[in-house]
Amino acid sequence: MGYMETYKEWLESQTFDEQTKEELRSIAGDEKEIKERFYADLEFGTAGLRGIIGAGTNRMNMYTVRKATQGLANYIIKKNGQQKGVAIAYDSRRMSPEFAEIAACCLAANGIKAYVFESLRPTPELSFAVRELGCIAGINITASHNPPEYNGYKVYWEDGAQITPPNDTGIMDEVKAVTDYSICKSMSREEAEAQGLFETIGEKIDDRYIEELKKVVLHGDIIGEVEKDLKIVYTPLHGTGNIPVRRILKELGFTNVFVVPEQELPDGEFPTVSYPNPEAEEAFELALALAKEKDADLVLATDPDADRLGVYVKDTKSGEYICLTGNMSGSFLADYEIGQKLAIEGKLPDDGVLIKTIVTTNFVDAIAKSYGVDVVECLTGFKWIGREILGMETSGKGQYLFGFEESYGCLIGTHARDKDAVVASMALCEAAAYYKSQGKTIWDAMIELYDKLGYYKDAVVAITHKGIEGLEKIKNTMENLRNNPPQSFGDYKVLKFRDYEKDIIKDLATGEVTPTGLPKSNVLYFELDNDAWICIRPSGTEPKIKIYYGVVGTSMEDANAKSAALGEIVKDLGN
Repeated sequence: MGYMETYKEWLESQTFDEQTKEELRSIAGDEKEIKERFYADLEFGTAGLRGIIGAGTNRMNMYTVRKATQGLANYIIKKNGQQKGVAIAYDSRRMSPEFAEIAACCLAANGIKAYVFESLRPTPELSFAVRELGCIAGINITASHNPPEYNGYKVYWEDGAQITPPNDTGIMDEVKAVTDYSICKSMSREEAEAQGLFETIGEKIDDRYIEELKKVVLHGDIIGEVEKDLKIVYTPLHGTGNIPVRRILKELGFTNVFVVPEQELPDGEFPTVSYPNPEAEEAFELALALAKEKDADLVLATDPDADRLGVYVKDTKSGEYICLTGNMSGSFLADYEIGQKLAIEGKLPDDGVLIKTIVTTNFVDAIAKSYGVDVVECLTGFKWIGREILGMETSGKGQYLFGFEESYGCLIGTHARDKDAVVASMALCEAAAYYKSQGKTIWDAMIELYDKLGYYKDAVVAITHKGIEGLEKIKNTMENLRNNPPQSFGDYKVLKFRDYEKDIIKDLATGEVTPTGLPKSNVLYFELDNDAWICIRPSGTEPKIKIYYGVVGTSMEDANAKSAALGEIVKDLGN
């Protein structure tokens, strides 16, 4: 059936409500818009659903959410997991509470109990709740840091991580098999509650989550010594972080926490930013203004679902606030957590492991080496870090020390199996207190780390290609590089070429080919001389092609110059 026929079916079928039909009538005659909405089904991929809110098969709406949930329910039933139930959370975006209830009522109609948070909660708490409640799966309604017109639907499995093989493909197949929206089951919330299939959760899970965070505090005693002199500015960017971040900091004794008032309350329109992303400089405009007013030591911003953390730290020598990229803050926390664990306990586990993704800085390898800790590398996406943690637990081999990815996400402890900006905020504030007790700032400690191990500089270029034509452009770019891999990039020689789709690592000097050892993924990686690297992949959540690259210099100036030169070369790869 073509997109126009599908459009007409939605207008005529009794399956779809009048409000949906009215929205679709408003685009009658706009063939391009009709095509964009109906040329395909909104793809349920390994990260679930993510798309623009609106009527149509290629949009986020009550019908596509119910279809995804029916497929998930079918898979759960096949796995005989329906008695365990499913935890559901949601963020501050448009339609998030509605989509959460629609999913819950679909599950209930399939005989699967839904545990639904009473109000918005951060992603890591959903991950925690899945395991705390013994659920077979979890659903989180969020589009993370996407623009306001987007929403999404993430699926977690019983280990608390987002779905990985074989469950991801199994669920995807079940969702694709639901081709008729009319067969998707539902019941009213009242009926589901009456049958014990819809339970509202909240405070008890909140308390248990906060309790687990406190277990990973290393220097709680120092906080009281310096907290009067330590000033923190925080913004939740209109999202879910406001209550849990402020709560944990208050309960640990941080009293000088200033929240950006314009961005404090949840708002799915994100009125103060065009893009609620803590990676974006714009997101910190109001927070930095408040930081200068209060003379803050540390500036923190969590994204709308509070799994990612952006950071600025004050350089007392210049008086300026310096942005820590995800690679920088992750590396700093890796060093702090592992180094202080060693200092406190006198030794590290013989089988201690630091986990990073393939697009994460080589700085972390240098840090791990300095402590004699093994590094495990996995695919991009925190679910793969979660899978490594599960593997260590089930095999009894390896002790998780820290894990992070370059996109501003890390996990301290194993209470969750997703990145956690709440625990990261807590740890950074604790580290700031620790170093303040020594007369240092976080930036001072960062410079000491660079001086010791090298000035690693990493960056990413994201190039957007929207619509049908954009998808084709991204596909062609990847195929061209895959079939004709460059031998060099400027002055950098390619030592090894990794193609994770074909599961090969090719040594360009010897011609030797070895497997990557990781699941197949549409990612290309170029290992360069002088510890530099380039990696390119399509985004899994946005219509973008992302190019990551890293260098190491002898000084900050040297690293910046090398990064800028390599950046000029790589930015043309995705166009």
